[in-house]
Amino acid sequence: MLEPDISDASAMAALRLQIEWGADDALDAEPLDRTQPRPVARVALTSPTPMRPAASRPAAPERAQALASAALTLPELDAALDAFEGCPLRATATKTVLPSGNPDAGLVLVGEAPGAEDDRSGMAFSGPPGALLDRMLASIGLDRTRILVTTLVPWRPPGNRAPADAEIQACLPFLLRRFQLVRPRRLVLLGSAPVKAITGSTDGMRRLRGRWRQVELPGLEAPIAVLPMLPLDQALRTPASKQASWADLITLRLALNER
Repeated sequence: MLEPDISDASAMAALRLQIEWGADDALDAEPLDRTQPRPVARVALTSPTPMRPAASRPAAPERAQALASAALTLPELDAALDAFEGCPLRATATKTVLPSGNPDAGLVLVGEAPGAEDDRSGMAFSGPPGALLDRMLASIGLDRTRILVTTLVPWRPPGNRAPADAEIQACLPFLLRRFQLVRPRRLVLLGSAPVKAITGSTDGMRRLRGRWRQVELPGLEAPIAVLPMLPLDQALRTPASKQASWADLITLRLALNER
């Protein structure tokens, strides 16, 4: 009777163990002895391929400035603004909200940003805010057809949030160019964002509102009279805000009577 080969039995046991552990594929021709250190792979070092510098693209405010400056008429400015892609708000908005009213009136009213109704209609101060503005103007003998109404940015921020500083700066050249083309005598700024962007002041609205101030704007030969007022969503929030807004409307009416 032949004695069993111990080496064969050990090999078979090792093979069964590997199969039980799922090692059922042979990846190498020779078994790997894991008790020995692995050989170090040698990689030939080569010099990295030099990267070409990306072509520099002007920042959004610079592109906006170039497009706005090239517009010689209001229709050209509207077309340039509608085609401008340097503000991220455009990607989430439905429509570009362009100014409405009379550009020759000498009075421009600037709100902060379009709301949901403005985004759907393409007209600033639509829906309930527009109805409120109409009532406020009517109380001092005005209507929106007799003034120019616009917003600081022409696209609605998502969720009606306040526009970011970078978004405002990207759009501001178009608004300033509009002032250069229509040459208004007075500006009414509704809210802290238009006040900061156009006058540079960071004071609170409670301190700024209701008082005319002279502001120098690029492209205008003489300073322009600016009246800060509370934004529409705050105008009727409290009795104090109602009183302040009414007082500011009277201030506006008195100034218009002087011309």
